[in-house]
Amino acid sequence: MKTVVNTTDAPPPIGPYSQAIIAGNLIFVSGQIALHPFTNELVTDNITSATHLVMENIGAILTAAGADFDDIVKTTIFLKNMADFAEVNEVYGTYFTDKFPARETVQAAALPKGVSVEISVIAAKP
Repeated sequence: MKTVVNTTDAPPPIGPYSQAIIAGNLIFVSGQIALHPFTNELVTDNITSATHLVMENIGAILTAAGADFDDIVKTTIFLKNMADFAEVNEVYGTYFTDKFPARETVQAAALPKGVSVEISVIAAKP
């Protein structure tokens, strides 16, 4: 059994997928990009502001699912350019206090809408 999670506080899906799915006690959040949830405009001025918006979008979806960043157990970060890793990592780290989730970071040849960063997460429902 699965439950679809949707919130207007995060960007609507740009394809045939849900913002998140709850299956059992796990929450699978689809990859989020730096798309502003209210204006539907991309934030592309720099990787730091883009990463903050990606994390804020993830936070809004987690809230709608009844969870928060402390509940994340696994993240996947996709970067257009691995040279952005240090800046993305610095922003990413500010969203966690301790017991960091497992993570992988990969460079992708291309990402949706030509963005520089996309992040997906799996969380355990509290």
